[in-house]
Amino acid sequence: MNRPGMPSPQKPSPHQPSLFERLLDALAAWGAASRALMASLGLAARLFVRLLMTLVPSMKRSVLVRDQLHFLGNYSLAIISVSGLFVGFVLGLQGYNTLQRYGSSSALGLLVALSLVRELGPVVSALLFVGRAGTSLTAEIGLMKAGEQLSAMDMMAVDPVQRILAPRFWAGVVALPILAAVFSAVGIMGGWVVGVVMIGVDPGSFWGQMQAGVDVWKDVFNGVIKSVVFGFTVTFIALYQGYMASPTPEGVSRATTRTVVTASLAVLGLDFILTAWMFSL
Repeated sequence: MNRPGMPSPQKPSPHQPSLFERLLDALAAWGAASRALMASLGLAARLFVRLLMTLVPSMKRSVLVRDQLHFLGNYSLAIISVSGLFVGFVLGLQGYNTLQRYGSSSALGLLVALSLVRELGPVVSALLFVGRAGTSLTAEIGLMKAGEQLSAMDMMAVDPVQRILAPRFWAGVVALPILAAVFSAVGIMGGWVVGVVMIGVDPGSFWGQMQAGVDVWKDVFNGVIKSVVFGFTVTFIALYQGYMASPTPEGVSRATTRTVVTASLAVLGLDFILTAWMFSL
């Protein structure tokens, strides 16, 4: 107890970290984040190699792949077709307004076909596939993990990667190129409806310039390669996020969100890389 007239004792001030200590803390946090990233990349690479090695066993269980192909492809067909139709409508309108300035409205069919086959078909189909099928894959695998179904399969000496993940992986790889082809075909028909039926472009010029200007190997085949690469990427990211999700409702929801963000950015980044590689040869 302090006496009257005597100064109260000073409380010790908290320790203030120096600049060097703050740099060490930042370096430690950066190292921990880098280590976690490298560990995640290593786990993803191992899982991807395991999925590639399941090609032959998955073909022996073609019924499982067929069921997943129906779930991923057939149920995504409606949104792919409707989106492709409206994208074709927009391309027909915008392309005609642009080409008309230069007196080249007869090349509308070529513009629509190249835009869809090269870029919009594979890219937009992949983005729609992420939102429709990728999220469902992540949620399904994450809920199976949260319900300890995958752990139960391990206890019964059943490999969950080969039994659960592999059929979904190969079904997604097969489904996305088919959906991209449907998207492009429906989009071309949409461009024909707007350009020929509604605006009045000559149908012979529409189809003739398209046939003369679209190269099977340089345009169509490159679009198919893009859609196959996107199929591998999107399906694997969805399965990996679900397989590595925390076994809680919050963990599954966060994994689903990561699937949409990561897969969408991967599709756009790979599209730039593939386009730069294909059309610089």
